[in-house]
Amino acid sequence: MAVFGVGNVAAPLDEINQYQLGRYLSSNEAVWRILSFPIHERHPTVVHLAVHLENGQRVYFTADNVRARALVPPATTLAAFYSLCQDDLFAKTLLYSEVPKFYTRNASTKKFQRRKQGKAVEGHANLYSSDALGRLYIVHPNNTECFYLRLLLINIRGPISFQDLRTVNGQLCATYRQACQELNLLENDAHWDTALADASNTARPQQIRTLFAIILTTCFPSNPKDLWEKYKNYMSEDILHRLRAAKRPNVYNEALILIEDICLTIAKKALVQLGMPASNRPANNLFDRDLQRETHYDSDELGTFVRTNLPQLILEQRIAYDRIMRAITEQSGGLFFIDAPGDTGKTFLLSLILATIRSQNNIALAIASSGIAATLLDGGRTTHSALKLPLNLQNTEAPTCNISKNSGMVKVLQTCQIIIWDECTMSHKKALEALDRTLRDFRGNRRIFGGALILLSGDFRQTLPIIPRSTPADELHACLKLSVLWRHLQKLTLKTNMRVQLQRDA
Repeated sequence: MAVFGVGNVAAPLDEINQYQLGRYLSSNEAVWRILSFPIHERHPTVVHLAVHLENGQRVYFTADNVRARALVPPATTLAAFYSLCQDDLFAKTLLYSEVPKFYTRNASTKKFQRRKQGKAVEGHANLYSSDALGRLYIVHPNNTECFYLRLLLINIRGPISFQDLRTVNGQLCATYRQACQELNLLENDAHWDTALADASNTARPQQIRTLFAIILTTCFPSNPKDLWEKYKNYMSEDILHRLRAAKRPNVYNEALILIEDICLTIAKKALVQLGMPASNRPANNLFDRDLQRETHYDSDELGTFVRTNLPQLILEQRIAYDRIMRAITEQSGGLFFIDAPGDTGKTFLLSLILATIRSQNNIALAIASSGIAATLLDGGRTTHSALKLPLNLQNTEAPTCNISKNSGMVKVLQTCQIIIWDECTMSHKKALEALDRTLRDFRGNRRIFGGALILLSGDFRQTLPIIPRSTPADELHACLKLSVLWRHLQKLTLKTNMRVQLQRDA
């Protein structure tokens, strides 16, 4: 037994020296090493085989050799396999994974050559086999074309080029996926067909589109175009109802656009990448669904709504309305809070502010901390849905909104004249701070909320933030009033109970 210790704790730790001092060799291991017996063994040999698209091999370069590497990319085992099949008749009978059993790759020429040792192959002179195994690198189905290229390499013997690999019955297929379909290498879509058939009987068109997008992005159906043709009427019923005068192709195109938006959200892939027909829309409009959502309002109808309801505001509502509209006109930005107990006309006031701004063809973003509150505002969405807030806000040090800078939501946040956040008292203070950081970044402005106008509303007398497994003190600490932003807030108050007031007037 060997025992050792470190006397000086303050001395630098030398792990190598500790290992050498602490290592113990038994007599068995000593004899084994003296006689040079093998310490470990690996069998059989496994040869890794490259899988890549044409001119898609990985290139390693430095600043000095970048031009040479670009002009003459390195040879790979796949390129060597094609070359071998052109010159060697026996290789034409092999799968890509079977080549290492009969051939070795010359390190200098980067080409396969026949083995000179091993078990002789009957019927073939100067041909020997070994126990070596070939293994193709794994390709994720998200890398669509490369995934189907690998599938072809596993099943087709002796291809001489990338073009030959996707040639079926003398016809050159446009994609490797199409070649796999022609060779019946893909499963049928009966399962996805059944799922869509069930959904078409019970679900709304929006839900069917979402299901179809999930199937496209995560289940990789063999022939998504057939599924689309079969169920496109069910996926576009709501669009046909909304655009009654539109022609059928326009309705289907609108449905494709909506499906593509979901696919972009889930997997950042356009329909063409998923084997679907392309939607007909400008390329710069690919991520602008959020922007279109906030600008599609009927300004004439909203103008009528404002002219009808503005005179109905009572004094305290009119004071709050004028204060907000003045801040919009002056473009001064800032943080406002409407303290409004139940039945004080808060929703009516917020709806009027939204309608006023939108009637002038400007953007007003309406969000709420709860789904019920969001449905009460025209165009309202939940805060998490619109701003992509992290789910674990309380455990995040400095959270931000998870919004891509290429998305249409960025344009909404950059150009909106006001962001109305209803029932904000239910939200964690870090949610408001996340919006502040995000707006400063997107607007390129270091002022509070990037110079945007934020209108909060709610009632601290009602539900406060809910923190799982917390104490009342934790919930109070999560309130907006304890945020560093609260000191910048301007408070507006609604006190008159409109229901009681109407009963008195009656």
